[in-house]
Amino acid sequence: MTAGWTEDRVGALKKLWLEGQSASQIAKQLGGGVTRNAVIGKVHRLGLSGRAAPSQPARATFRPSRPRPAAPPTQAPSAPRRIEAVQPRAVSAPSVPAPMPDLPGTATVMTLGAHMCKWPIGDPSSNEFSFCGRRSSEGVYCVEHARVAYQPQVKRGGATDLARSLRRYI
Repeated sequence: MTAGWTEDRVGALKKLWLEGQSASQIAKQLGGGVTRNAVIGKVHRLGLSGRAAPSQPARATFRPSRPRPAAPPTQAPSAPRRIEAVQPRAVSAPSVPAPMPDLPGTATVMTLGAHMCKWPIGDPSSNEFSFCGRRSSEGVYCVEHARVAYQPQVKRGGATDLARSLRRYI
């Protein structure tokens, strides 16, 4: 059983996460029955994303408060400038363009969606390998590829069925 998420624990979690601590390390430091999975779940629910690389302290991004004028080479060094910290922006997943539904062979493993035709096109070991990508009908293939994949069972001839039936009785 895990302990509840108090304000102190959430604050400590945020601090440790931004320092680059792993979920396991954070769970150990928080103690009280907090597991690695509980830390991961809370991080996702809080929407925490940007953080430093593991075992490295978090670094703030800095920018000058005003533009720096071009100084003539004979001028003495200027006074120190004021620097303001910038909050790190949340890293969003790169947007992947959706394949064009009318052009077969435009979907890759990364762009293939739930309602897209999964008919493989080309050699899987080549760089040009792709999937049909058109809208699938009821199954995993578009109407055209479903016709190829799902062939009706061929009914056997009457004479063959008759011979088989007679053999059973003999």
